[in-house]
Amino acid sequence: QVQLVESGGGLVQAGGSLRLSCAASRRTFSSYFMGWFRQAPGKEREFVAAVTYSGGSTYYADSVKGRFAISRDNAKNTMYLQMNSLKPEDTAVYYCAANPSFLTPQRMGVSQMYDYWGQGTQVTVSS
Repeated sequence: QVQLVESGGGLVQAGGSLRLSCAASRRTFSSYFMGWFRQAPGKEREFVAAVTYSGGSTYYADSVKGRFAISRDNAKNTMYLQMNSLKPEDTAVYYCAANPSFLTPQRMGVSQMYDYWGQGTQVTVSS
């Protein structure tokens, strides 16, 4: 198992930036396919971004492409989400998720495909 802890959320004005972190408990962090999801009040949890084991490949939802950047530092057992040009519609609880197997592009956007989840961190973007 792996335990995930998100941090870095907060209140920011539209156009601002935040960097979220997801710290993992296991030294085998590099063997997990990782993703970020978000859930706004009254809405379904939605895919934001994903990154492969080495960080060599990244994937994004169209809504965040060009504004967000996912990365990971396996030496620090940590994944990041740099969020720039934030919009009020980015307001949500952001969750990191892990899966021990590679997820194809068709599956990586499906929350049920991930085995492990963090507790979430709130991001609020004011207009």
